[in-house]
Amino acid sequence: MLRKPLFLAALLQLTLAFAPLEGGKYISRAVHVEFFSSTPAEDIRANNFAVTGTIDPATGEVVFSVPMQSFEFPIALMQKHFNGGDFLDTKTHPKAKFKGSLQNRAAVDFAKDGTYPATVVGEMTIKDKTNPVTATGTITVKGGTVSIDSKFPLTLADYGVSFAKGKPSTNIAKTVEVTVKGAFNQE
Repeated sequence: MLRKPLFLAALLQLTLAFAPLEGGKYISRAVHVEFFSSTPAEDIRANNFAVTGTIDPATGEVVFSVPMQSFEFPIALMQKHFNGGDFLDTKTHPKAKFKGSLQNRAAVDFAKDGTYPATVVGEMTIKDKTNPVTATGTITVKGGTVSIDSKFPLTLADYGVSFAKGKPSTNIAKTVEVTVKGAFNQE
């Protein structure tokens, strides 16, 4: 008779021990990443709304996965060049990745509505080349949703994208401006 209550008590303790903790990771499957290149010859802007990301408020870990073929350009030929072997070769390198950490996570209260300055330091991998990246921006907490907004420069040659001559060398900036915006919810 005593076995059944003990078993139920043990089962309840195990269930509580492995239950998801309050305040888990924030996830987004629709982060918007835009890059902008400006030269005297032309401005190039591309948007990607298919980026996934996670933010772990407990550890400060921030991770993004960028499907490279999801960048959309206003001109089809730009998109073809971007995906081609001379530029990003997205068939061979279909994803870019960022993994980093929120450097000032103690200053961001994920449980309280507000706008907080943020600095993220990590590594970006594009075309199998990994380089350090530091980005600043804001984290806004409102009604349980965490929104991010950041803008930072990215030097193309650091990732094996450089042009010494020809039209690309004058039409594409050596350093592009990357903007990241997204709304994250706990899951």
